[in-house]
Amino acid sequence: MSTDAVLRELLVRQLDHWLPAALHRARRATLALAYAGGDATGAEEALRVVAELADRLRGRRLTVLVVADDGTDLATRLGAAEAALPADVAVHLVPGGPDRLPVALKAAGAAGAPLLTVADGADPDPALLAAAASGRPAELLLVTVPGRSLRPALSAAGFPLATEVELVPDGDAPARLLGYATGSDKGLETVKEALWAVDEYAGVRYRDPADPQGRLLDISLEPEPGPLRRELLAELARSGPRTVTELRRFATTATVYRAADANRALASLLASGAATRDPEHGRLGGDVLISAAPNAGSSA
Repeated sequence: MSTDAVLRELLVRQLDHWLPAALHRARRATLALAYAGGDATGAEEALRVVAELADRLRGRRLTVLVVADDGTDLATRLGAAEAALPADVAVHLVPGGPDRLPVALKAAGAAGAPLLTVADGADPDPALLAAAASGRPAELLLVTVPGRSLRPALSAAGFPLATEVELVPDGDAPARLLGYATGSDKGLETVKEALWAVDEYAGVRYRDPADPQGRLLDISLEPEPGPLRRELLAELARSGPRTVTELRRFATTATVYRAADANRALASLLASGAATRDPEHGRLGGDVLISAAPNAGSSA
């Protein structure tokens, strides 16, 4: 399975969560899908998900923007998928690449209502990010080339929460950097769960950009905690003792891992002596204070 396939599965899982929630809170919503060449079949998958959720659309209006340069073949394929959609869904195919998103979103009147933007092959251009952030609420999946962190640009655009992960395929195919930005804790949690639930035999592994050692991670419902242990110790070295609740939050917002993974990593750090806790005994509850032990880095 390629990185394209992993990204399609993530999009499907995200739509299953996003669309019912968006149309529960508002009478209109926009789904924007933009592709810089390559594989735009994710748009077809997205329309199939929308069709499966047609009963949630009664009395609501969903606009689907597909921005791509894939010729008449894509228009034909989307037309076939569009035939299964209810009248409450309007699909617009816009020729061009992700740089066309700001104009397309403005023309669609996407601002001020729920907006999910997928930009595959895009640069973190401020105009694109600002347009994606114009939804209320707004969520963004951005796929680009690795080499720099997306978090500063996503934060500057007005997204309070973000995560990023490199998708590293087997063989010689290039890695890709996936960034997700939102204002919703629930949205961030859902994406994290989806990341670790995709096909674990996909031939794709993850790399957490926050891990200085850049260790590759197999996709698994219980991911290997080594990089998270190191990142938790580094956070304790920077900030001093932190509660379990604060470290769970750190794992969710600053690494590719989930809050539940932080509990497993902390239990391992405590068992190895790399960290200490106060109080020393009892359940590892949210108010337990965790500290790095002296020379903790050598035992992480």
